[in-house]
Amino acid sequence: MRLQDRGAIVTGAASGIGKAAAELFASEGAKVLAVDLDADKAAKAHEGNERITPLGQDVAAPDAAEKIIGAALKAFGRIDILMNNAGVALGAPVEEFPDEYWDKTLAVNVTAHFKLAKAAIPHLKASPAGRIINVASVMADGTDYGLAAYSASKAGVAGLTRNLALELGRYGITANYILPGAIQTGMTVNFDDPKIAEIWAKKSPLKRLGQPIDIARGALFLASDEGGFVTGHGLNVDGGLMLRV
Repeated sequence: MRLQDRGAIVTGAASGIGKAAAELFASEGAKVLAVDLDADKAAKAHEGNERITPLGQDVAAPDAAEKIIGAALKAFGRIDILMNNAGVALGAPVEEFPDEYWDKTLAVNVTAHFKLAKAAIPHLKASPAGRIINVASVMADGTDYGLAAYSASKAGVAGLTRNLALELGRYGITANYILPGAIQTGMTVNFDDPKIAEIWAKKSPLKRLGQPIDIARGALFLASDEGGFVTGHGLNVDGGLMLRV
């Protein structure tokens, strides 16, 4: 098992990428704190999995980092892996974009990552293999109509992660970010509509949409010993979506 007895925190873990990552980490021996805004959904998603402890928590709340770190230490006494996955996607043209939407997007998608990483660092220093994995998006390098806040936030994740890698390398801690492409989670595009799903599937050289497990497998590599000499890296898991951009 690649993550035997390591302690992991995964945010946005009640569905989609976060759920898949929490389950995969647990299957590889990790003890996982599965954090989500919806406590009931998180509990139901991981019901019966003794290696996963669900926690209902808004990652953008002022005291979120303190509560999440405290819950992880209470559950399994150590933190080896932090996967910041929670995110929101609020879209509208800049001219029409409400200021409160901008603030919420940055709060959830960037500031929460920063605060949780900051709070986790002392505990990651104590780990023999500290890992920070932040989930960005291919929209960190590109954009689309109505995605000003989303693209800005994901570019911010990339910049934050590179800095973490630079500052924390001396402690043996790696920091990397994943850039998912068109993933069938419904966060940014309604892939439940077959016509929309088909259009986006055709954009990929692999001619399919990505699934949450595709991203989770990338995260597992970065969390494991196999990824121990990778840091400051943006891992595209997009099925080749961005090759022609």
